[in-house]
Amino acid sequence: MQTDHFDTDVLIIGTGPTGATAALALATYGIDVHMVSRTNWLADTPRAHITNQRTMEVFRALDIEEELYRHATPWDQMGDSLFTTSLAGEELARLRCWGTGDERKGDYLSGSPCELLDIPQPIVEPVIFKNALERGARAAFNTEYVSHIQDDEGVSVTLRDLIQNREYVLRARYLIGADGARSRVAQDIDLPIEGHHGRAGTVYVNFRADLSKYVEHRPSILHWIVSPHASFGEIGLGLLRAVKPWNEWIAGWGFDISKGDPELIDAELTERVRLLTGVPDLEIEIITKSIWYVNQAYATEYSRGRVFCGGDAVHRHPPSSGLGLNTCVQDAFNLAWKIAAVIKGDARADLLETYTQERAPVGKQIVLRANQSRLDYGALHKAFRVEGAENPVVAGIERLKSPTPEGEAAREALNQALELKNTEFNAQGVEMNQRYHSLAIDGSEEAEEVWDKDRQLYLKATTRPGAKLPHAWLIDAKGMKVSTLDLVKGYGFTLMTGLSGNAWGTALKSIDKPCLRLLQVGNVIKDPYCEWQRRREIPESGALLVRPDGYVAWRCMEAVQDATEAKHRLELALDSILLQ
Repeated sequence: MQTDHFDTDVLIIGTGPTGATAALALATYGIDVHMVSRTNWLADTPRAHITNQRTMEVFRALDIEEELYRHATPWDQMGDSLFTTSLAGEELARLRCWGTGDERKGDYLSGSPCELLDIPQPIVEPVIFKNALERGARAAFNTEYVSHIQDDEGVSVTLRDLIQNREYVLRARYLIGADGARSRVAQDIDLPIEGHHGRAGTVYVNFRADLSKYVEHRPSILHWIVSPHASFGEIGLGLLRAVKPWNEWIAGWGFDISKGDPELIDAELTERVRLLTGVPDLEIEIITKSIWYVNQAYATEYSRGRVFCGGDAVHRHPPSSGLGLNTCVQDAFNLAWKIAAVIKGDARADLLETYTQERAPVGKQIVLRANQSRLDYGALHKAFRVEGAENPVVAGIERLKSPTPEGEAAREALNQALELKNTEFNAQGVEMNQRYHSLAIDGSEEAEEVWDKDRQLYLKATTRPGAKLPHAWLIDAKGMKVSTLDLVKGYGFTLMTGLSGNAWGTALKSIDKPCLRLLQVGNVIKDPYCEWQRRREIPESGALLVRPDGYVAWRCMEAVQDATEAKHRLELALDSILLQ
């Protein structure tokens, strides 16, 4: 079916974090967008919950950050992760997580205007979805994707109304497959997937019970249970995760996948929860029970022609390191402005090819990182166990408390094992150090980047092309603090320069591109802390070109005072990053 008529600019299959964020961003940019979902509503199980600083920056750019803060477990209550024999039992160790410890909190505060949050998927999805609809997006539930045909002008998508059991066709300029780990859209465009699925299994029980007496004096959203009752698998620990402090929880433990799926019998699940909590008469209400498998798979390409995939459709991994929802949201934010720019005529269609170039390496990185985080529990296994003992876990705990050379060695091994887990629980670098290399980044004059600290643990703020714009606090005309990130948000490119960079402002006036705006720090916006001066890495009369997603597309490292030279440099940069 080929026609010049379009029912929508962008059709999105899926209303989860990827689909809803793409719809929210596109609607914010003034693009007509329609979402469909085969389910009757949004997420109905807690699933993802850790929301990192970069994702909160995306939500800040889309003006929903404050709304999410109101619904979330705040940063200071995410706190220490505890290792105990049961929730009510003996405490063996603690790990300061998510940058809340004294040694790392400053890194997190200086790296972003946003805090981390713990907000389960059934809470975050409706916020994103609601705001998308309020800004003009449309949605249809109980609607299944069937197939599509694309041509040079658009995509004709066959959908099935599951209530009336009828098929119909919608015509869109672009199609986004945000339909999860079993994505039919990804299958239909034959995206190449590397890796493997189902290499380990976990049981999750979502339940209600008031456990505040065991937690509120030591708030934490993750409690690891060292127990013979949960010692199977790669992690080999039981998990109690706070969903809503402190009366809704998830209990989790591994199982032997070679024996098939275990039966999820309520009485047996209740007994297992009681063992993990250490409260033998605990009354619980089971909300949901499920089995999930550990995947280690990623797509090496994210699109074919006018069809794009994102989120779990292209990267499939366990929840370790808390990277899932975060990467889904960031996929969508990367893609949305590019589609908008092409539809608006501000960029060449080649720009859309950079979605795979930029996000596929990130997808591979987080899949490998999440799976490595599971493997890194091996060191904890050794610290908490005495292999060959009649009860390895009980013997391991006794050794850990023993005032003997063996006990001392075990405690040192535990210290080293906890240190290794910082790459999962205090990995600001993993979350924030993403670097893009694509046709939408002009870094041709840049030397290879040098990392002076552990790239996984520590954020390196830089204005290098391909890096996220560094956060620095500035002061606006009303005397209020404002982040550099706040000044570049919204659709369009921002040319940043300093008080002596008047040549860039003159050059910009002579370039007829409505998608470009000027930010001259030191004029109306002041830098009294000199934070930006210390972080900008360019002369005051140099320039940065910042994309709508907050990434630096190009920078001029030289002082420029001549408007003709500034215009020449800027036009070359704009052409190189595929702007019209």
